[in-house]
Amino acid sequence: MNKNILYRLYSAAFIGICLVPAVCMPFVKADSSKEKRRLAELPKIKTEDGEINTEFFSQFDDWFSEHFAFRQQMVTADGRLMASALGTSPNKDVIVGSDGWLYYDETVSDYLRSDTLSPQGIRNIVHNLDLIDSYCGSIGSQFIFTCAPNKNTLYPEHMPKNYVPAHKMSNFDMLSSALASRDYYLNMKSALLSAESSMPLYHKTDTHWNNMGAYVGHTAIMSKLGRESCPAGENWSIRNDRLGDLAAMIYPAEDAQDAQVYSDHTFTYQYQGHFRALDDISIQTTNETGQGSLAMFRDSYGEAILPYMAECFSTATFSRAVPYNLSGLNDSTVIIEIVERNLGNLQKYAPMMPAPEASAEGAAVRADADIHTEQSGSYTHVFGTISESGKRILITSGGKTYEAFNCFEDKLLGCEGETNDCGFSAYIPLTENTSDITISATG
Repeated sequence: MNKNILYRLYSAAFIGICLVPAVCMPFVKADSSKEKRRLAELPKIKTEDGEINTEFFSQFDDWFSEHFAFRQQMVTADGRLMASALGTSPNKDVIVGSDGWLYYDETVSDYLRSDTLSPQGIRNIVHNLDLIDSYCGSIGSQFIFTCAPNKNTLYPEHMPKNYVPAHKMSNFDMLSSALASRDYYLNMKSALLSAESSMPLYHKTDTHWNNMGAYVGHTAIMSKLGRESCPAGENWSIRNDRLGDLAAMIYPAEDAQDAQVYSDHTFTYQYQGHFRALDDISIQTTNETGQGSLAMFRDSYGEAILPYMAECFSTATFSRAVPYNLSGLNDSTVIIEIVERNLGNLQKYAPMMPAPEASAEGAAVRADADIHTEQSGSYTHVFGTISESGKRILITSGGKTYEAFNCFEDKLLGCEGETNDCGFSAYIPLTENTSDITISATG
């Protein structure tokens, strides 16, 4: 009898514990902001068309698995246990390094040099950047290109020992070598490594550089432009108030613990229009004490550097939109910043700018080009592929010849995520005739 009671109590306790996450759901909400992603929404029985939602049960399963009570606390406990006991991560996107350092899994191929760009891919990127530099020069603008290195490129010593890089050049090093003679190129890796800092320039539990790293990057850019940088103030202070994006993925229930550094400089720039956060697609600033106009095309690394750049220019636009819209940037400073892991995108998406006219002399016509066109704003976007890569790909239409960017527009071609060294892309003003297009190439 006593044994039966014990079994029943044990079973009741087990079932009760299992029911707690479901019963407490209305009272304990998941904080999606900490996980840096949008959690699944509660599905509806009927679709917008009024039909039965045949995916309801699978969608409900996704919703429940992301919203049950105390989920983030359980994920955090699991993450801490695996990180401390096994040195591994429960999340495939996060790599647990030594001394509390976390790394982003998407940077592993760069670190291991296991999936590098081809020599032609590097040539394509250099060609594309050269076209941008030439266009900026033609409209009286100064162009700077820089690449923010991945965290494990700058701080490899904390990566797990079983991650062993191959004995060959990385994409960053190959491109840096190819751009070494270009006046518009700023080697951000060299600038960061040469900085004198008593603390790391990147966050331990976040993908990005900290404010000190961003300031070092800012001073390097301004030096490249031949201008004074934003004052650093009198002192820098450190506060453990940063919630690292990587830590949030595996420790979502914990409070901010990563260190951030702050300058006591009083910024005077102002935001224009509707400003929500530093990750807005487009941000405009003004500063009465600044000089000149800035157009900076940036990614998430540009968030920490934005205040320093905004402080130095009378007007500034910071854009995360792709493709880069370079039209109408006369007499401006034009900066493109991209993180190392995304360097391949520089041969994917051609910037929006008038395709430069070129001479077709010496070019061999290729009849086997796959040509597509679409209207994009005030341009006819001409893009596609050719059977063999060429140093220069030319588009001839209406008696004029234009130089194309060596870009494989993967999304527009229905091949998202794929790479191809034989793509071309150009924006031809709508005022020009594009009824009869031929493709030719040199080199």
